[in-house]
Amino acid sequence: MATPRLRLQNKVAIVTGAGSLNGSAESVRSNARAASIHSQLLEFGPQLTFSGIGLETSLQFAAEGAKVVLSDVNAEAVQKAAEQVKARFPSSEAIAVKCDVSKEDDVKALVDKAVETFGRLDVMFNNAGIMHPKDDDAVNTEEKIWDLTQAINVKGVWYGCKYAVIAMRNNKDEPEKGLHRGGSVINVASFVAKLGAATPQLAYTASKGAVLAMTRELAMIHAREGIRFNSLCPGPIRTPLLMDFLNTPEKLNRRMVHCPMGRFGEAVEQAKAVVFLASDDSSYVNGSDFMVDGGLSGCYVTAEGEPLLAPPQGLLSQQ
Repeated sequence: MATPRLRLQNKVAIVTGAGSLNGSAESVRSNARAASIHSQLLEFGPQLTFSGIGLETSLQFAAEGAKVVLSDVNAEAVQKAAEQVKARFPSSEAIAVKCDVSKEDDVKALVDKAVETFGRLDVMFNNAGIMHPKDDDAVNTEEKIWDLTQAINVKGVWYGCKYAVIAMRNNKDEPEKGLHRGGSVINVASFVAKLGAATPQLAYTASKGAVLAMTRELAMIHAREGIRFNSLCPGPIRTPLLMDFLNTPEKLNRRMVHCPMGRFGEAVEQAKAVVFLASDDSSYVNGSDFMVDGGLSGCYVTAEGEPLLAPPQGLLSQQ
């Protein structure tokens, strides 16, 4: 009996925002100071040991047979992330590329590098994004915070889509390898683009609403080219980015009460959804706002009882 083909076998995938932010507070701060954008971001708590969505997705992609191009604005972090992928899957092909998604030349160079190295691009996961701790309401959000958030969360996604389309238009059917024309683009939005909140993060919310609208339109424009576009809408996920933003018990509990499962999600739960959207299993899924939020977006009154346990941790924690 023939060995079943892995879901992403031979496909080439880019993951932005793939740098690992694991480690001590001081190491994270040092890494942040090393990059122009990271220097404006977050001050982390004493010890953060859980991975973000980008790195976990890179591992899941490799597990499914993809050739993975990891990118991040932090060169050291993304190099370490690529090394983690190759250590976990020694036969995998993974490279690291420094990329500031708010700069068009960087994104073009990233896609060019993927095609130059592996011959094509099948999957673009536009994951890089920020939630700035000084993001507030319409009165109190500073213009520089608004502009920085839009530059990364919206313009960065646009650039990723633009150069993914250019590359994917060159893809040819290669049935012997399980490859075909077109490709899949997954853009990270958020459940906050669908729901209002009295805990203001206006620049972030607006940026994610823009991602939803942009993704739907691109899905219609490029459908007959075989290029699918979908938005991933995570609920609250236990990543360094969010947990630093929710840096007081009051902030944390104000949100947790609305989670039907009584917990935040894990990066691996998002990563597995991304694998589905990247694979041919989702060949008829296009233009969707793909909600992975534990039911939060459909909730009025949460259930009683003990919170559910999180699933087993992802591939990163198994190393």
